[in-house]
Amino acid sequence: MVTQTEIDALRNAPIAPRNLLIDGVFREAGAGETLPVTSPIDGREITTIAKAGGNDVDASVAAARRSFEAGTWSRAAPKFRKQVLHRLADLIEENTLPLAVLGVRDNGTEIRMAMRAEPGSAAGTFRYYAEAIDKVYGEVAVTDAQHLGLMHREPVGVVGAIVPWNFPLMIGAWKLAPALAVGNSVVLKPAEGASLSLLRLGELALEAGLPEGVLNIVTGKGSETGEALALHMDVDVLAFTGSGAVGRRLLEYSARSNLKRVFLELGGKSPNIVFADTPDIDEAVSGSVNGMFRNSGQVCVAGSRLLVQKEIATEFTEKLVSVANSLTVGNPLDLSSDVGAVSNVEQLATDLKYIAVAKNEGAVLAAGGKRILEESGGYYLEPTLFTGVTAEMTIAQEEVFGPVLCVMEFETAEDAVRIANSTPYGLAAGVWTSNLSNAHQMVRAIKSGVVHVNCYGGADISLPLGGVKQSGNGHDRSLHALDKFTDLKTAWISI
Repeated sequence: MVTQTEIDALRNAPIAPRNLLIDGVFREAGAGETLPVTSPIDGREITTIAKAGGNDVDASVAAARRSFEAGTWSRAAPKFRKQVLHRLADLIEENTLPLAVLGVRDNGTEIRMAMRAEPGSAAGTFRYYAEAIDKVYGEVAVTDAQHLGLMHREPVGVVGAIVPWNFPLMIGAWKLAPALAVGNSVVLKPAEGASLSLLRLGELALEAGLPEGVLNIVTGKGSETGEALALHMDVDVLAFTGSGAVGRRLLEYSARSNLKRVFLELGGKSPNIVFADTPDIDEAVSGSVNGMFRNSGQVCVAGSRLLVQKEIATEFTEKLVSVANSLTVGNPLDLSSDVGAVSNVEQLATDLKYIAVAKNEGAVLAAGGKRILEESGGYYLEPTLFTGVTAEMTIAQEEVFGPVLCVMEFETAEDAVRIANSTPYGLAAGVWTSNLSNAHQMVRAIKSGVVHVNCYGGADISLPLGGVKQSGNGHDRSLHALDKFTDLKTAWISI
């Protein structure tokens, strides 16, 4: 168990300016430009990152293509790739605390969650796909005696990966590990608001023995660096997690360039449905709070729409408000903090805007609603809860991506399904009930990629995560993630 003393020893450690990783070498951007890195903990600049331009993106893609065609990774024996990815997982685990603290200083996630969800999750992800390397086979078709039909899996080539700021290591590993496991080369573009831990991961990958050029990391603005990567004619597949607005642009960039395949995880407005027969009302309250307010609500699957059956709505809401008000919001590097900082000042402004809109539309503010600890210079927001919300309200339709929960009542299962399916999103959902038949029926009826039953969150790497409707396409996690990064090649052999 990590101690506060160990965390404090790293709290203010100097961070050298960080450069681009291209072809195995960390180097400045071609134009020499940088971006400041501002910590949400106190609003202070803690270092800078290189601002990659179009020429830098070209160089990174060229390095990825060279390494792929050279075959030092793409055609390497599965045993070698497996050893390297296991060694990378070892190095992540050996650097768990420094990686976690570095990430927290960058994006504000509370340290207790960051330890588990960032380096802890990333190490497990690399191990999972390392083990998959020599266990995923091609196929032999059933044919007549004169023919042999084979289906080979081949790496696609150069993968572009664009990841967000809320869980950069975890989501970065979801893209990198399966793409690398099957032999691709990758150009990774982290969010400009959370690049530090992924740049450190690049150092560890080289130390683990990943050949030069197989993993390249370019930092910069999404509107410049990310756009250049998405438009590049020599990127074969683009994997993205982020907003719907950016996802739409990436699809346009695919059409404007080489028709690269684009896989999108675009967030959600996930319903968390509590029936009157929930097995344990206190457990449902606790699960609903954790499923919403961890990482200041900056979680793509956050259960931001809480649907409570009318018979228990008053009791449940009272308990919910009590637990929400008991959460300690504070410096995310303090083990005593239940909720850390909002990741950046722009997101804080967005959260406050949605709170104001909810009030104007008639929702009742039952808890929170204010920026706090402003004297620290950091970006902190009280866990916020609205009641009296209707399905048509803005706060019930649009993804806030902050610690803002809306509570709605329903009477029947049919009502719950109607409300649950009333948004453009379909990423995740939750159902709390003692009735097994009801649970199965709700799983089938709710339009989402994931449905939790009598819990919220916690599915491991062996299960896929992906959305329907405007929550995107394709899947992270599980063996199904390999489908994004492989091509099927048919061999039809006359014998």
